[in-house]
Amino acid sequence: MRPVTRIWRGSPDDEHGWNSRVTKQFDVIRKPPRWCDHAERRAILEEVPVPPPVAVRIGIGTRTRIGYSFGSLVTGSFSTVPGLLLLPYLTDTLAVPSAIAGAIVLLPKVWDVVFNPIAGRLSDASLVRHGSRRPFLLFGGLAVAVLFAGMFAHPGFGDTALDAGYVMVLYLLCATAFGLFQVPFNALPAELTDSYGERTRLTSWRMGFLAVAVLLAGGGAPGIANGIGGVAGYRVMGVVIGLVILLGAVLMVLGIRDAPVGRRRPGAQGWRDLVSTMRRWRSFKRLVLVFSVQALGLGTLLAGVSYASRYVFGDPAVQTWLFAGFVLPALVTMPLWPRIGERQGKLWGFRAACTTFGVACAGLCAALVLPVGVSFLFVALAGVGYAGIQVFPLAIMPDLITAEEERTGETRAGVAAGVWTGAETLGMALGPGLFGLVLGIGGYVSSVDGLVPQSGSAVTAIALGFSLLPGALVLLGLPLLRRDVLEGR
Repeated sequence: MRPVTRIWRGSPDDEHGWNSRVTKQFDVIRKPPRWCDHAERRAILEEVPVPPPVAVRIGIGTRTRIGYSFGSLVTGSFSTVPGLLLLPYLTDTLAVPSAIAGAIVLLPKVWDVVFNPIAGRLSDASLVRHGSRRPFLLFGGLAVAVLFAGMFAHPGFGDTALDAGYVMVLYLLCATAFGLFQVPFNALPAELTDSYGERTRLTSWRMGFLAVAVLLAGGGAPGIANGIGGVAGYRVMGVVIGLVILLGAVLMVLGIRDAPVGRRRPGAQGWRDLVSTMRRWRSFKRLVLVFSVQALGLGTLLAGVSYASRYVFGDPAVQTWLFAGFVLPALVTMPLWPRIGERQGKLWGFRAACTTFGVACAGLCAALVLPVGVSFLFVALAGVGYAGIQVFPLAIMPDLITAEEERTGETRAGVAAGVWTGAETLGMALGPGLFGLVLGIGGYVSSVDGLVPQSGSAVTAIALGFSLLPGALVLLGLPLLRRDVLEGR
């Protein structure tokens, strides 16, 4: 037996086995010289402190995956319903002028861009103080549920300006509470597991739940509001969606209560240090840039669905089928992308998803002359690509966060998630504006009377803004997806 020849104080020279792992913990380790007898070697060995065992979190259970994914009921509901119903609620129920209503809808999105990095830093501080992000998540989720129901409660002040001001304040507070929930929610994958592949599977579960939430909220909320009708319809819808948000937040917090959430690392010392770190964090900046530009493309695509259904496909009712034809294939293929990522790598999968989406959008450019069935095949293919471009960035981000936290020794997950969420919000918010610019270039004619004849150039602008432009924006990030920057495992 020669176990005592394994450790000696000095410079490291053992590159194999257990010694190589100990070398990472101590700067002075080498084999003892042969002239040491057994007693001397034993004494030397006892002088070297044994590093404490480190528990490496390789995988997480299905319960944790499902529990975490329930948070998508919060994010999916809040991200979908206001975009569908808040503007018509303001203009057609509260009689708010369209320009003012548009400003009310846009203001919280601008605020999110500013507030989300702040929410990330507050979340990191809460993690350092309490050892968990769960209290932060629970408070944010409960606040979103209550404020969302109140936003559609229609107080009936009897004055349009007061009613509009009420909705604006409630929406701004609700968006703030949503930031308090969404930012730590995005930070959790970096802390729930250290496994490279497990993070992709966790993100896939999350995006699957998100697709279900978007389908239910996107179809159910308008159905309730229009089915009951009037003020009562919006009130009931607000309460129902608020309960869905509440259920999602509570189930998510309960589902991860036994999971190892977060590490007690010190946070950034100040805003200046934080900004300096983010400026030097090249890999994260590139990934955020890719994701935000792709969010701009998706925002442009979503803004064009209503116009494309009316003027490209010739039937406003097609909007529902376009929505379902896009989301359902994404939901079905969501589990396939993690398998591709495990076999080929996350970056390869990300590139493949971008290419799939781009090819589908290129095919939709010919929707004016293609049979409707063929066009819907391209819509479904775009949904398949969409699933991948949602899964892989959110699976790569935790890897970058972990590497940066190991390098700096400071908590970065919250603030990184805040910057990430703010960039995504900005991209999605600018999408409708970009599509409106395309409409203006094409000579689109606005009207208060619904469907009106449009010129050929306007219809072409709608078709290209709905297809070619989103595809080009998604493909624009491919040159930045370099393995040496984003996948240094």
